[in-house]
Amino acid sequence: MAVAAAPANRTKSRGMSNQEKRNQRLGLLFISPWLIGFIGLSLIPLAMSLYYSLTRYDLIRPPQFIGLANYVRLFTNDPDFGIVIGNTFFYVLIGVPIGTGVAFLIANLLNTDIKGRAIFRSIIYIPTIVPAVCTAMVWLFLLNTQYGAINGLLKYFEKPTIPFLSSPGLSKPTLVLIYVWAQGSAVVIYLAALQDVPRSLYEAATVDGANAWHKFWHITVPLCTPVILFNSILGFIGAFQEFTLPWLLTQGGPMKSTELYVMSLYRNAFVQLSMGKASAMAWILLVIIVTFTAILFSTSGRWVFYGGEK
Repeated sequence: MAVAAAPANRTKSRGMSNQEKRNQRLGLLFISPWLIGFIGLSLIPLAMSLYYSLTRYDLIRPPQFIGLANYVRLFTNDPDFGIVIGNTFFYVLIGVPIGTGVAFLIANLLNTDIKGRAIFRSIIYIPTIVPAVCTAMVWLFLLNTQYGAINGLLKYFEKPTIPFLSSPGLSKPTLVLIYVWAQGSAVVIYLAALQDVPRSLYEAATVDGANAWHKFWHITVPLCTPVILFNSILGFIGAFQEFTLPWLLTQGGPMKSTELYVMSLYRNAFVQLSMGKASAMAWILLVIIVTFTAILFSTSGRWVFYGGEK
């Protein structure tokens, strides 16, 4: 056995052949655009933001190192930070579960044999491809207290108008409603998952006397849980970073009731020019998103079913 092992050891000890070195250089050459982009556009800005979060920096004067003062100030000395966190968690913890559930139910409805199914699928997906500015203008037209279509209809029937975006108590639920409305991409992903559910399982359940609810709860939902997990993770990540539509609709008002986290970060960075504080907020947001993602993954073993598992 020692004789047999000797050639293998010699093979391991020798370096790469000229052909292997050439292939390695070609591989590095082909991925070099991605490497340059990743280092220049992701890794270096990430490291710089971490450094700036430990400094006082206003884009005019050189950064002044102050340690963890920005983080301490946010948690102990910033009256708006708690409001922003509360608004964001309301938006995320209410909007994402409702949006995920509604998207799954709509996908199940569109997966049935109904007339005009392709048209309905296209309509559901339209909010995903329409630019956010156009979406905001449409919703402003619909929800405005003075000239909005919905309130105009209420006035016609002599009913009181509803201040959807001008009431602190209704503004956040209204944003959640708009978020749930724009779940077209999640619906498409669920539709793809529903196509992979074996028809034989439904046929066997029918033979056993299962009704539609039993089929849905015991076959459809378990086999779609991996996709539900995927959409939930994407939903949480996207909702925590929501900016464009709330900014166009309310700009954080009224009375900061819709001031979400990224909107506050934007104000600190580009209005108040407090880059150090904004960088600290960005890193806190990263920790929050990673924490929520880790929680979802850690609990997925209890409710996510994979077809190959026994």
